[in-house]
Amino acid sequence: MVVRDINFKHLHYFWAVAKAGSVTKAGERLHLTPQTISGQLSLFEESIGYQLFNRVERRMELTDAGRIALGYADEIFSLGNAMQDALRASPESRALVFKVGIIDAVPKSLAYQLIEPAMKLDEPVQLVCREGKFMDLLADLAVQRLDIVISDRPMSSTVNVRGFNHLLGECGVTFFATADLAKQLKGRFPQNLDGAPFLLPGEDSAVRPRLMRWLDDQRVHPHIAGEFDDGALMKAFGEAGAGVFVAPSAITQQMKERFKVVPIGSTDAITEQFYAISVERKLAHPAVLAISSGARLKLFADSRTPPRKKPA
Repeated sequence: MVVRDINFKHLHYFWAVAKAGSVTKAGERLHLTPQTISGQLSLFEESIGYQLFNRVERRMELTDAGRIALGYADEIFSLGNAMQDALRASPESRALVFKVGIIDAVPKSLAYQLIEPAMKLDEPVQLVCREGKFMDLLADLAVQRLDIVISDRPMSSTVNVRGFNHLLGECGVTFFATADLAKQLKGRFPQNLDGAPFLLPGEDSAVRPRLMRWLDDQRVHPHIAGEFDDGALMKAFGEAGAGVFVAPSAITQQMKERFKVVPIGSTDAITEQFYAISVERKLAHPAVLAISSGARLKLFADSRTPPRKKPA
């Protein structure tokens, strides 16, 4: 089916009807007759080749195609309003929009510390954060809905997305527990983990297979009390005393202060890497440059394991 170029006036009429729920109400808001709205809506449906509404008595109910079109129309007109607001603002007050995707396996405390330098630039920054699964965020990056994706793994060369990996830093991991639980653990680390209740990162976490191999190498077999795709939820359970959990050593102090837990041991045999994935081979966005510099000079500066250069 050949779809003609979209008439954005017709798209606006469709959007108004979808939001109002009826042609009459949309006409009142647009100061147009219902006949005009209906005629333009029919032309729009004919031009794209899909029925967008089911006419039920006086109501207009969206079809499946209509719901898809509404999602795009919402985004289009939202961007249009944002553009008008930005153009009305004085050049001095316009904020630099910085859109960041953070995969849900990256600890929230670490994500904040990585992004914080971008918010301290001389020019104002409007931060837009999106959290989600790795592949979903890469898809948004590919269509430029995001400036970067912060990830705990590099993008594979087999992924059909034009992007480049920029290693921000790496560090070992530390094991945490509440003070009460730590007192119950017998022996020295890591043998004191044997049989201990343990909170395991979900299968989407890059550190999980390294952690499992290390436990096997140490001949330590904790009791898996829970598995968590959401790292923040895992730490909440850890804070409540449900089990021992791991976090990057770079945020040990923040973990102690925020979750009131104590470190029971750490290792550099398990490392966590963190990347900024962008569509640029060489970083140019000022906010991304601030993140990269801050990670290298501050967040990971004290890590015993120095950052390694990774191929893009």
